[in-house]
Amino acid sequence: MTQTSSSDLAALIRTHEEDLMSRWRSQVRALPSARDLDVPTLNDHIPGLLEELAEALEAGSDETIAEALRDGSPPEHGEQRFEDGFDITEMVAEYNMLRGCIHDLAQEHNVRLEGRTFHILNRVLDGAIGLAVETYAEEQAMQVKGRRDEHLAFVAHDLRNPLTAIALATSVLELSHVAQEADAQNFQMIKALKRNVAQLEALVAKVLEETGGTEEEGAFSLQRRHFDLWPHIGSIMHDMRPMADAAKVEMLNEVPLELQVFGDATLLRRIFQNLISNALIYTPGGKVIIGARDLENGGTVECWVTDNGRGVPADRLTGIFDKGQGDPQRKDSKGLGLAIVKTFVEAHGGKVWAENNREVGTTIRFTLTGA
Repeated sequence: MTQTSSSDLAALIRTHEEDLMSRWRSQVRALPSARDLDVPTLNDHIPGLLEELAEALEAGSDETIAEALRDGSPPEHGEQRFEDGFDITEMVAEYNMLRGCIHDLAQEHNVRLEGRTFHILNRVLDGAIGLAVETYAEEQAMQVKGRRDEHLAFVAHDLRNPLTAIALATSVLELSHVAQEADAQNFQMIKALKRNVAQLEALVAKVLEETGGTEEEGAFSLQRRHFDLWPHIGSIMHDMRPMADAAKVEMLNEVPLELQVFGDATLLRRIFQNLISNALIYTPGGKVIIGARDLENGGTVECWVTDNGRGVPADRLTGIFDKGQGDPQRKDSKGLGLAIVKTFVEAHGGKVWAENNREVGTTIRFTLTGA
């Protein structure tokens, strides 16, 4: 090999950039996350990084390399590769594959990689790796925090239904004890229960406020099994009876006695709790019916909650499951309940939709796929 300067490597990179990129892509395609990416997505910022490297080599100094890279493309590359589904080791590997391709290209053209040239090459690529990894890690941390907040918001929202039922039942007991002039000790216990429920309701409201009403769910796993749906619905209706009685709503369980579903019983309970709670709110003095049927196509079951309330405005009907789409006429509506329903139904491989009844009220339907 002959003695060369760093500017020789810069010229070589610019002259053979297309060949260099082709070699690099053929190696990166071996990474699982890169196999199905189109060329522009796969390339991402690498052509720009090669230009930054060429400029650093021509300058012959690495004093401003770090600043140039930070203002350049590596940070965006870390974010892009996170979105592409790369794991962090794959992202580091693609930079090192580029390093190897440059080494091979230099060797083929008798360009010596040593001294200042070798130092600048590694400084640029190592700096790019560091910045990309830093951005990738930040994106990953934000996702983890987002999932935690989203899960907390979901749990807090779903706590409101049983807390409301407990609060209403406590109020009934309180009135009953007043009417019957019950002993003071029991009456004080009811008062204490009422105070504690109020504190829990305030905590739930605070959690929902601090999590900003986030609606995605990524921190649960399905525990699916076969179980009878009719008694499951009966249990939910029993727990929500105080809410129904307070709203003077008749609840009917029209699920066939023999119908079985395959799903996560806990998540399915939360689905029905949200749907029934919504129906009770919008159907004072009316009727709420819970039903289901076997569609006989691979074990898919269709479930529904229907009411004869005031219905949903036609312009909101298709968007009521969207994130944050609460009822503008209700100050306490965060747009979480139906978003939760949609997320849990889709986790079961099903779909959910709403339709206004022909005469009055609304029906929410969803499907659960079989085993």
